[in-house]
Amino acid sequence: MAKNDTKSDTKTETARSPRNPRKPASRSTAASRPARRPASAKTETPYHHGALREALLQAAERVLERDGLAGLTLRAVAREAGVSHAAPTHHFGDLTGLVSELAAIGFRQFNAAMASACDAATSPLQRALARPKAYVAYAQAHPGMYGLMFRTERLDYSRPSLHEAAESSFAGLANAIGAMRQEPISGDALTIEQGAAIARAWSMVHGFTMLLLDGRLEDILERLPDGTTAEQLLEAILRSTVAGKLPT
Repeated sequence: MAKNDTKSDTKTETARSPRNPRKPASRSTAASRPARRPASAKTETPYHHGALREALLQAAERVLERDGLAGLTLRAVAREAGVSHAAPTHHFGDLTGLVSELAAIGFRQFNAAMASACDAATSPLQRALARPKAYVAYAQAHPGMYGLMFRTERLDYSRPSLHEAAESSFAGLANAIGAMRQEPISGDALTIEQGAAIARAWSMVHGFTMLLLDGRLEDILERLPDGTTAEQLLEAILRSTVAGKLPT
């Protein structure tokens, strides 16, 4: 009878005990193990919220200069920046919004390059040559950005940043023509003569730039004396254009 009681007590104790007791060491190991990140997050670059917009624009410029306007998509920009595909849409709305903000940056860089060149000039002739030479130099250094800036059908000029930057660029051109004509020129109201002078100067420099970027000036350059550069050809054009028109 005593043996049966002992067996019964042993069975009862076994039933009360958990079948798979956790070891304290297991809990400690689990607690110290870092949580796994989703696989997709490994390829993303963390940005502070305020810096992400700038990072996307920088990525967009790299894509534009490397792959051209046809390769500039929201997905390509997100991939270049290392962020989720939704990030560009969140900051710019759509592709038009993104390229418009990118063009605004281009115009600001463009304007700054021309202003800096004019500030460095020390004579009326140097100032007359500085702006168009800087214009062409910027386009050569940033052909993708330059092409985007003049693709009006892809841009939204109602966006304040782009409107302001483009207006500043036009004002710089108008002021340069006004200085050559020795008269103030208001960007809001032009005489036909002022408008013609601005259009003539812009057409000449923009046309030269596009021919240069498209490689269409090579035939002319090959016929010139050895070593003649496109910049020298441009300067010869400019000098013949401004001769006798500068203030003394």
